[in-house]
Amino acid sequence: MASGAGKLHIGLTGGIGSGKSLVADMFAERGASIVDTDRIAHALTGPNGPAMPAILAEFGPGYADAHGAMDRAKMRALVFSDSGAKARLEAILHPRIREATDAAGAAATGPYVIFAVPLLVESGNWRARVNRVLVVDCPEEVQVARVMARNGLPESQVLAIMAAQVTRPTRLAAADDVIDNGGEIAALAPQIARLHDLYLAISAGTITIPAQRL
Repeated sequence: MASGAGKLHIGLTGGIGSGKSLVADMFAERGASIVDTDRIAHALTGPNGPAMPAILAEFGPGYADAHGAMDRAKMRALVFSDSGAKARLEAILHPRIREATDAAGAAATGPYVIFAVPLLVESGNWRARVNRVLVVDCPEEVQVARVMARNGLPESQVLAIMAAQVTRPTRLAAADDVIDNGGEIAALAPQIARLHDLYLAISAGTITIPAQRL
């Protein structure tokens, strides 16, 4: 389990375009502590970030942009076409992300901690680090439309990103809790309120969950 003994740990995940960040922000508004692994990764690979010396030593100076950050577009193209390069990048980033994530979890002050992990199901080890898995779900055609509108990517590239993630049924099968974000934003609030109350009750010990999940 992630650091921070005694706190309930929720792993929040979902496919690209599902609305994970919005959901995390809405939980934060209710007092939950949020640890976002994407933000940690961006900090590590930002201008002169702590992971940049190792990345440049491994991949060369051409993988830094003019500001000293990792050239994300260039690296994304590389790792999508070369599984070995993907493994080399992960070997640099994953231990650093885990260390920073554990430190943030240990310092969390909210009644429970939500770890936002886009590839939680794919990672293999996150399931053992959290008490519950919360999946933000929406139809695949909604994912495609959202990412195309948000990032300006062609449909083929969005579909390629989705193909590199686990399937929707696999992700849902790993879930303890599911938030449906296939419709209007207004529909999220009652779902989040219900789960917030559940997580508070579990944290307070008024509702128990199986020991293997703790």
